[in-house]
Amino acid sequence: MPVRNSIWSELQMAFKRGNTVNRLIFVNIAVFLIINIGIVIARLFAIDESAVAVWLKFFTLPADLHLLLYRPWTLITHMFSHIGFFHILFNMLWLYWMGRILTEYLGNRKILPVFMMGAWVGALFYIASYNLFPGLQSSLPMAEALGASAGVMAIIVATATLLPDYTIFLLFIGPVKLKWLAAVALLIDLISIQGMNSGGHIAHLGGALFGFVFIKELQAGNDWSKGFNRMVDALIDAFKPRYDKPIFTGKKENRKKRKSKKPISNHLDAATQKKVDAILDKIADSGYDSLNKSEKEFLFKISKRDL
Repeated sequence: MPVRNSIWSELQMAFKRGNTVNRLIFVNIAVFLIINIGIVIARLFAIDESAVAVWLKFFTLPADLHLLLYRPWTLITHMFSHIGFFHILFNMLWLYWMGRILTEYLGNRKILPVFMMGAWVGALFYIASYNLFPGLQSSLPMAEALGASAGVMAIIVATATLLPDYTIFLLFIGPVKLKWLAAVALLIDLISIQGMNSGGHIAHLGGALFGFVFIKELQAGNDWSKGFNRMVDALIDAFKPRYDKPIFTGKKENRKKRKSKKPISNHLDAATQKKVDAILDKIADSGYDSLNKSEKEFLFKISKRDL
């Protein structure tokens, strides 16, 4: 029991301390395990194949609008759901590589909005393709989407749009600029529409389009992530126990009040107090999640010492 608790505690700590890219990878892996363990149980106990199909319907997004009305939660679950090992492997590798670059240049608070909104635009393209294109309408009753690919494509294209000449090194190929990498990925999806997963590749193009437009709007001064992040923050605050909330919320409306008050502690030396103030200002500007690991640990130690 102690070993199990220790492993679970370590996983929880890794999730809490990780950035958004790492957390997205955690969630995708967790859902992958849940789906596939359910399928394994069905196979071992010779459960009817229809039961497996019902199980998967809890996660996959139907293209049929009538079915979607009865499974609205799949608008979220489908973007974290994978069945095949190589499907999730390549999606998570791209998410890790491109997500780290985008985080480095735009910060942690842009990753989740680009990923999820890109996946939703991809879902819109997926649903529209099966309902509007005559060549796909015959497959409408069976068409169901799953996977993070549209969200990952949004991350890839957003990164390439922001940093077109950023160069990475690929095994057996050598240095490649992100703009060419994204162009090849888009071309592959475009050509692959003629294959078995037509709607899926159209969804990828929808995610890519969102990633491109998001960065162009951001460069024009329109940050689409702000409203999304406010909604997510409100949801987190609504479900977070009061005792678990950060001691320092960093809300901008309290910034002036905080600066006008006495120092956080009367027994902190000037250098330490200056460091605390700098961290609090960073929280006010970018949110608690913008802090790195050492800053969070420093703030935690200071708060414990002052209690």
